[in-house]
Amino acid sequence: MDVRKILEDVRDGKISVDEALKVFAKMPFEDIDFAKIDHHRKLRQGMSEVIFCEGKTKEQVLKIFERMIERGEVNIIGTRASREQYEYLREHLKDDVIYYETGRIICAKRVEIIKNPKGHVAVVSAGTADLKVAEEAAIVLEILGNNVKRMYDVGVAGIHRLFAHLDDIQSANAVVAVAGMEGALASVVAGLVSKPVIAVPTSVGYGANFKGLSALLTMLNSCANGVCVVNIDNGFGAAIVAHMINSLANQNL
Repeated sequence: MDVRKILEDVRDGKISVDEALKVFAKMPFEDIDFAKIDHHRKLRQGMSEVIFCEGKTKEQVLKIFERMIERGEVNIIGTRASREQYEYLREHLKDDVIYYETGRIICAKRVEIIKNPKGHVAVVSAGTADLKVAEEAAIVLEILGNNVKRMYDVGVAGIHRLFAHLDDIQSANAVVAVAGMEGALASVVAGLVSKPVIAVPTSVGYGANFKGLSALLTMLNSCANGVCVVNIDNGFGAAIVAHMINSLANQNL
């Protein structure tokens, strides 16, 4: 619930002071036994809590979504969501629920998204096998209101494919570079741009990739300037960093 809206409703006589106090009392967080929902996060960080669905039952996911919808949240994001969880939400929620299969993202109570007026974030992936992580980043960015340009399957094994998109990459306010195997793509991109590069190692690769560890170490040891690294397969984490950078860029328009 937006604090300003509550105060305006009190001013306009739509709700009483006591009713507003009840809302504020639950605002820091709401304890629903198995989870403590951080309703205060949007006020602190400018974006609502995002639900990590993996490891939760479909009933638990539903209850969290229901509580957030009751508090007036819109475009609620659930990451690492299964189709089973999505189907359960779609069956039980009155509000629109959308599922992005590749990125494994649920978005509930979908309303029109107001995009940042200028600028974009480039999401670049090395191979098609990295698509799940790249799409997690791209979809979260779009739901948060960012213009996104995707450049997929442009890894170092055929570097000319990357150069074909150089204008879009260099003009971005931030770049998310997603790569498995040896993870070299982030260093190559960072050496070509003057903007921050958020590197995402993926668990894609043969045995010595160690489920993304080799890509992670490559990115951490990058000699290119301006690279920051998130955890293995963490497209969501990269999206949040890129969103914050893009928001700052738009504030200075």
